[in-house]
Amino acid sequence: MSAMFSSLAIRNYRIYASGAIVSNAGTWMGRVAQDWVVLTELTDNDARALGIVTGLQFLPMLLLAPIGGAISDRFPKRRVMFATQSVMALTATLMGVLVLTGVIELWQMYLLALLQGSAAAIDSPARQAFVSEMVPADKIPNAVGLNSASFHGGRLIGPAIAGLLIAAVGTGPTFLVNAATFVAVLVALWAMNPRELTPSPRATGKGRIREGIAYVRHRPDIILIMVLVFVHGTFGMNFQMTNALMATETFHRGVTDYGILGSVMAIGSLSGALLAAGRAKPRLRYLLGAMALFSACTLVLGLAPNFTVYLVALIPTGLAALTVMVTANSMIQLSVDAAVRGRVMALYMAVFMGGTPVGSPVIGWIGETFGARWTILIATLTCGLAVVGATLYVMRTDNIHVRLQREPRRLVLLREPVEPMPEKAA
Repeated sequence: MSAMFSSLAIRNYRIYASGAIVSNAGTWMGRVAQDWVVLTELTDNDARALGIVTGLQFLPMLLLAPIGGAISDRFPKRRVMFATQSVMALTATLMGVLVLTGVIELWQMYLLALLQGSAAAIDSPARQAFVSEMVPADKIPNAVGLNSASFHGGRLIGPAIAGLLIAAVGTGPTFLVNAATFVAVLVALWAMNPRELTPSPRATGKGRIREGIAYVRHRPDIILIMVLVFVHGTFGMNFQMTNALMATETFHRGVTDYGILGSVMAIGSLSGALLAAGRAKPRLRYLLGAMALFSACTLVLGLAPNFTVYLVALIPTGLAALTVMVTANSMIQLSVDAAVRGRVMALYMAVFMGGTPVGSPVIGWIGETFGARWTILIATLTCGLAVVGATLYVMRTDNIHVRLQREPRRLVLLREPVEPMPEKAA
């Protein structure tokens, strides 16, 4: 098996990945349906309402992710995922039933988005850290890349299927199909062989959340990555909302074309994830270069003169965005001790996705005030400035660089003598 797909040789991971791709497609179908209901059925293309529902969906990631990380390090991650995936299936079912019965109101969509986000906030740290229990350490970058490929493979087909389903049978059945896809993950978790897993050491005692925060506070390398990820996630990764606004307001397109936008962007995202999966070691220069490319691509998107240019530009945008996400995720997973991995990944997810409750309403306001194009151009400005700032920081600290060490496995910022280095890992 090629290096790009080497983790699939491991039975447990192969089973898990099979269930995940089905569920991921359903998740993207649910997101398209949710946005379409808010924009066209519950409001008259209200960008602020769309920003609020998106923010509520991700607000729990900011508030509950540290708790989710502590739970992940305290209890078996597989059991935690059984519970959280079941809750998300239930919320998706309720959305579908309320829409089908014609009693759905905006406040109900807000509440269900918040509940689904709460379950996802507990699920995400366990799911992220569970990778290291399914595969050996040398395959973690590959498995992280394949997980992202699975997620964006679902993103490739999910919005397109959602667009067709919504046009054919409406949003209610689309929500119910999403609910059914969660069963695929539950079946995969049940079918795995627990004896072939490598459980992380269980956290004991009090103050587990504080321990995770203290661990990160003393790791400037992780802080640097998290700052970049925060800017990228808060102001750059809002295409669930910005594509909807650009499709409806700027290019005056319908739900089918909106679904196509998500699928086309996923082509680039899937390519970026697969390229990252085939890369042996994540490096800081890949992270900064990908984020710079992302800034350039969003500039093209924001200034796109027509729908076709916008559509094509989404491909390199997706590739750059996924390279940022997979590289940052792999760097952190490989750099932390196993006993705190769940809590550190929880903080990572809180930083990456938890900024959305702040960014989404702001971007919604920008869309209402300055137009849909500025909801994308704000990403050009913020991500570009973040890259410049991070680069200047590394340059001004002379020979500070990020390096992956073998023992212990840790990304460290090292201050070296002024003599020239033969080669920098970053």
